[in-house]
Amino acid sequence: MTGRETLTVSELNARIKGLIESDPVLGSVCVRGELSNYKVYPSGHHYFTLKDAESSLRCVMFRSAASKLRFRPESGMGVTVCGRVSVYPRDGAYQLYAEELIPEGAGDLQLAYEQLKEKLQREGLFDREHKKPIPRYPERIAVITSSAGAAVHDIIRVLRKRWPVAKVILLPVRVQGVEAPPEIVGAIRYANRHRVADVIITGRGGGSIEDLWAFNDERVARAIYDSELPVISAVGHEPDVTIADFVADLRAATPSNAAELAAPDASELREAIRSAQTRLDQALDRCLAERRRALEELRSRRVMQSPTGFIDQRRLELDAIRLRLDAAASARLNRERQEFSRLAAKLDALSPLKVLGRGYSIALDAQGCAVKQAGQLKPGDRLRLRLAEGEAGCLVESVNGGKDDGRKEKDV
Repeated sequence: MTGRETLTVSELNARIKGLIESDPVLGSVCVRGELSNYKVYPSGHHYFTLKDAESSLRCVMFRSAASKLRFRPESGMGVTVCGRVSVYPRDGAYQLYAEELIPEGAGDLQLAYEQLKEKLQREGLFDREHKKPIPRYPERIAVITSSAGAAVHDIIRVLRKRWPVAKVILLPVRVQGVEAPPEIVGAIRYANRHRVADVIITGRGGGSIEDLWAFNDERVARAIYDSELPVISAVGHEPDVTIADFVADLRAATPSNAAELAAPDASELREAIRSAQTRLDQALDRCLAERRRALEELRSRRVMQSPTGFIDQRRLELDAIRLRLDAAASARLNRERQEFSRLAAKLDALSPLKVLGRGYSIALDAQGCAVKQAGQLKPGDRLRLRLAEGEAGCLVESVNGGKDDGRKEKDV
């Protein structure tokens, strides 16, 4: 054996760890690269690899540091990781213990904002069909904001001016800091549970993205979405747009604008009522004038001035109608008489009595039937001869067959 010192594996790893941790640069270093194999374990610790085109570095972020992340790290994302380099003695491998992750390009808050916006949009929290209508004439208006901020004074001032009949209920909360989101969520749920108002206004004055971050919190967004009472979001100034603005039933540009959207203008409503009253009066005057004209027209009619004259006029008309009916009946009767005469003359011309009148007679047998052929008779039959005037009884002495059959009638 030489005089070299012999170390165990643990001792060697501990010495290397000490050397690395004694380096001030490695004790607080920021490394830029691309996230790879990013995993979150049930313990809350985050494990990942930071790599560039040629090398890779194992990294770990403990739960305490990971809880401060504003965005959701993903594999493939370019970041700058700040922390310390040390050795994990059990494996003898050095790794970067991350304390902060900074995304490249936009800041972590902006990235977190975009990620949450995309997530909630996919879930449908921004869809128009979920928006509830704002009551037109609210009796109670709940304001969820800081009691010390300028926003609440602007809201109350506008509401008192526009709609003084409404009762304003202030539910004071913090609107900035880590305590703000749960307080805002609690106030929204309280307002719904106890039905303290007809509509909710929640928000705060303007500020940086950090100042407005409570209204970009997912818990606040879901509380607004779950609210049965309509919610008006009034966060910041016109350029400021938060997640709460997308989820709310109505977005106001400023707190003052939220008050204008929540309640009607009483002066405008009074003016509208006066205008409606004027139009109603004018319509009533026109209706009365039309009824007066109609009444005057009725009064000027002859029937109203002389009722008996009206009856006399109707009597004259009735007489004229009767004369026309009589004339029509007479004409009809004459036509029917002429037709009857024509048919009677035609029937008389066909009557057998006319033939008898010219000296002819009709031979009738015992049954009263006319004898048309000699073959119907035999000697000894009795006949009745129908004459133009009266009848005569006859006895058949002989019968001729009618056609020339060689026999001659002989007298008996």
